[in-house]
Amino acid sequence: MATKPSRGAFIVIEGLDRSGKSTQAATLLERLQSRNIPVKFHKFPDRVTPIGQMIDSYLRSKSDLDDHVIHLLFSANRWELAATVEQTLNSGTHIVCDRYAFSGIAFTASKPSQIPFEWCRTPDISLPAPDLILYLDISPNKAKERGGYGEERYEQEEMQTRVREVYRRMREETMAVGSNRESENRPQWVEIDAGRSVEDVGKEIWIHVEPFVQPSGISKPIGRLWMDRLPSAGVTL
Repeated sequence: MATKPSRGAFIVIEGLDRSGKSTQAATLLERLQSRNIPVKFHKFPDRVTPIGQMIDSYLRSKSDLDDHVIHLLFSANRWELAATVEQTLNSGTHIVCDRYAFSGIAFTASKPSQIPFEWCRTPDISLPAPDLILYLDISPNKAKERGGYGEERYEQEEMQTRVREVYRRMREETMAVGSNRESENRPQWVEIDAGRSVEDVGKEIWIHVEPFVQPSGISKPIGRLWMDRLPSAGVTL
């Protein structure tokens, strides 16, 4: 019997602003590289692309865009690299990703404009799904104590509190096994206390990542985000 070809693992790090995502992503990347484990890094938004440059201007409060428009730009920025993500994984290389579709939903759904959660999710349906989501949980009050807080548009405590609640909703949905969902393709969501030292958080992250980066790779196919939430499945937009 022929064996399925192995692929790399898609690992996403999520969390509130100043929760330590970029620091932990860099630490994890270095750890993997030091072990000669093939890995590539992605960060969203990717501010280098033409769409990414528009997003960067918005985040730095140098331009204003309608909430619906900026949300769709964030999604388009992820779609720009969707094919690259799949090619990288299928080549046997792992991906460490700083923010992904979950951030896009959490931040837009938390805005005062009250854009519906399901509307926020729809543009990202069928994006490549991560295998592991590492959610760095920290209270907005604790995050505010960290350097650089408030430099970008969304870094206000009230906003971050709402964002945290939306992340909790996504965590519950991701961990639930619905009757029309293939459980083997569900991402694994792990919540990590990010209020601790950088070293302690990094050690816990590695405990969860190590099983995903074994030489044997991952045999199951790349999943697709929220396929059970397609409008044809009864979603009201």
